[in-house]
Amino acid sequence: MDGKRVRSSVDLELQGGSKPELPKRSTPTILTPGRMIFTCFMFLPLMVLLLGANRNPSFEWLLGVGITAEIGSKYGSSSASFSEPPKDKLLGGLLSAGFDEASCLSRYQSALYRKQSNHTPSPYLVSRLRRYEALHRRCGPNTELYQKAIEQLKSNRSKEPTECNYVVWLPSDGLGNRIITIVSAFLYAVLNDKVLLVHLPGDLRDLFCEPFPGTSWVLPSDFPVKNLESFFVNAPWRFRDMLGKKLDAAEGSLPSYLYLHLTHDQRFSDHRFFCEEAQPLLQRTPWLLLRSNQYFVPALFRASQYEKELSLLFPKKKSVVFHHLGRYLLHPANPVWGYITRYYDAYLGNAKEMVGLQIRIFDAAPISSDQMIAQILNCSTQERLLPEINLTEPAHPLTRRTQPKAVLLTTLYSGYFEKLRNMYYQYATSTGETIAVYQPSHEEQQHTEQQNHNKKALMEMYLLSCSDALITSGYSTFGYVAQALGGLQPWILLRPDKGTSACLRATSMEPCFHSPQGYQCMGERSSEEEDVGRVRECEDVPGGLKLVD
Repeated sequence: MDGKRVRSSVDLELQGGSKPELPKRSTPTILTPGRMIFTCFMFLPLMVLLLGANRNPSFEWLLGVGITAEIGSKYGSSSASFSEPPKDKLLGGLLSAGFDEASCLSRYQSALYRKQSNHTPSPYLVSRLRRYEALHRRCGPNTELYQKAIEQLKSNRSKEPTECNYVVWLPSDGLGNRIITIVSAFLYAVLNDKVLLVHLPGDLRDLFCEPFPGTSWVLPSDFPVKNLESFFVNAPWRFRDMLGKKLDAAEGSLPSYLYLHLTHDQRFSDHRFFCEEAQPLLQRTPWLLLRSNQYFVPALFRASQYEKELSLLFPKKKSVVFHHLGRYLLHPANPVWGYITRYYDAYLGNAKEMVGLQIRIFDAAPISSDQMIAQILNCSTQERLLPEINLTEPAHPLTRRTQPKAVLLTTLYSGYFEKLRNMYYQYATSTGETIAVYQPSHEEQQHTEQQNHNKKALMEMYLLSCSDALITSGYSTFGYVAQALGGLQPWILLRPDKGTSACLRATSMEPCFHSPQGYQCMGERSSEEEDVGRVRECEDVPGGLKLVD
């Protein structure tokens, strides 16, 4: 102001001047779409400052937002990474069309958020899945044949062949282990014309949709064998104890069920489950109760009795087993799918590229956070997944606004997010790219017994599977699930004391069978004689096996 008092119309009137006419009200200015966008961008920095530019979007924030069936920004924005959604929502025939879409939104929407798969299921696999669905509808819970099988189970003896035979999956360890064993158990069920039923404790309820049309895969709560949570190595009717006995179904000496314990600490006898001489007992037993924390699919590929069928199911590539069966079986329930899509659309959908980063630290192999950060940066820059940080020179001036590259970080701990975010916030990249780091949750400790913890884990596995590139921690089943669902060959982080490289590229997207030791069957090929184009030692687990091409 220049110090002069602004005179009003009253002042002029008191001084003898006439009161001026009031100007006519002007027509309101109409903001065009272009002006509106420009105005929004002008105020955006202030809004970010007021709302907290550095606050990490959390999973808890999404819990209070209502679920929507609409497809998110990846396909609703002109700046989307993909110009149009894939036309094949049935994934090459993997999925059945006989579902109510609204009851499980993720079943047909997952493909809209992931990269288009380059792997088409074989016609024989598609036909076998339809055949299995028919078997499950005929023998599943609340059917006459199921009730008949239950009555025989209650008798404690198997006296005659049954039309329906079952594999009952029992959970073990964390969600990643549980998921890889569900896929393994399902493949075994398909190969043996058995029906897969899953025992879901409270911490697994409401995570997944029903995968089979017109029926349920959930083991009913009135199942006559009780205390399934406590079934371990000392369970009755243990497979290892029954295998060596001479059992005769005609004399009623066959047990009504067998318990199989196929975890990392299993003894040699349990490994005979994969051997040819064990198959008659397994085929004649109507109920198999299976607890495992291992992805034992590679052992099925080495079993001679399944060789022909597996070559028909997966004729071109063997390293797509989990990719196909996981996308067929595992569909997040609507509440979980709501968390996934809202987080993706809010923070990840408009990124030009997304790099997934999964960090898992094991107590048996501790590593400092600084060492891990160094490995991450060395890996991501050496493999050109992320640009280097420029500590000395300012950022290159940008002539236009560009889309950021997103880093989706999943780990139990918050410290990694703080370090990575602050680094990319404080320093420019050598390419001038903007790097945005996001972490949906940080639980600090694993709580598999809590349903909400498992929902967060499932959300993060699915978000990671939507990555364009993926960096994982070795030995982690969490990372295995994400890479296989997304059809991604990840870069596996190595410990600093394991060589000069910070990471190496996985030979396939398949999970690793961590503990195959002792499963070798008499008369079968040794590891040296194994077809190198089918099963190979894992990159991250010495002695482990995985499927490759």
